[in-house]
Amino acid sequence: MTIARANMSTIAEDLYVWLPPKRGWGLANCGLLTSPRTAAWIDTPYDPTLAGEFLAESRKRLAAGVSVDRVIVTHANGDHLWGAGVLPDAEVIATKEALEHIHYEPTPQQQHALVKGADPASPLGWYLGEHFGQFDWSSTEPVHPTLMFQGELELRVGDHPVHVIGLPPAHTDGDLIVHLPRQKAVFSGDVIFASTEEFPGDHPVHWAGPLQNVIDACGRVLDTGAEIVIPGHGPVLDRAGVQRHIAHLAHVQERAHALHAAGIPALDAARRVIAEGRHPELGLPERLVVTIGSEYRHLDGSEQPGILDVMSQVATVARELEPARIPGRRTADGRPVLPA
Repeated sequence: MTIARANMSTIAEDLYVWLPPKRGWGLANCGLLTSPRTAAWIDTPYDPTLAGEFLAESRKRLAAGVSVDRVIVTHANGDHLWGAGVLPDAEVIATKEALEHIHYEPTPQQQHALVKGADPASPLGWYLGEHFGQFDWSSTEPVHPTLMFQGELELRVGDHPVHVIGLPPAHTDGDLIVHLPRQKAVFSGDVIFASTEEFPGDHPVHWAGPLQNVIDACGRVLDTGAEIVIPGHGPVLDRAGVQRHIAHLAHVQERAHALHAAGIPALDAARRVIAEGRHPELGLPERLVVTIGSEYRHLDGSEQPGILDVMSQVATVARELEPARIPGRRTADGRPVLPA
């Protein structure tokens, strides 16, 4: 399966957003901020092919002699970080805490080998091939931040001020948001997975939490006063869209706490919330396994399991939800087609 080209458009003065044309794992939004002397990326695509496309589109919008010399990474998931390899001379900025998540995930080449070598007859092998098989990290070296900070960081891209705000553990252990006051815009990273009536998105997935921290992070996004919110995935939002997302997170939090109090195991709790079907328009409902599992760990005080253990549970639930998929047939947004 190939990925259709992303759309790159202007959303404010000297600010461009690169939006993948469909939803799904690994298809993250990215930003470009330009000036007559320098330019910066906010997040990167997942693999060299997509990153190369983003770079080609970026160069069309740069002044003569200007290159992208800085990459601000909202968090250390590979779909926001690994594409920085196409800019080997750029400064890569992340929080110090992001290193924890870099160590949690496989390296790019380990992940490539895992996806290509997994048994497609197993739930995990099927799921990895289905959702990650279109990416190619066979020659991707690990990307390491070159400037790490804690708290907040003030930068400039030409005359544009850039306010980078580190967050407590939320989507991952090392999230940040990027506020561009001149553009009245903020890049939220994956503390927000956006969805609108016109452009439905996917269920949020949160590896660290607790969910209250994610909700508070959304509040920090609103506290900037920004009118344009670029989420980690999904369509660009206004302030009302962020408020709707907060209400969705609060509902998942309430259900997780209620089911935990009732003694329901985390995996079964995720199955129950999925079965309630509160947001049937959202894709990847199996990701509730991750988010609810993370919330349970905070309620239990238990340790974080390995990422393959988590993804095996995700794959098992996805297989339960789609027991009779028709191989090779997909909807326009890339979802498998089920029999009538």
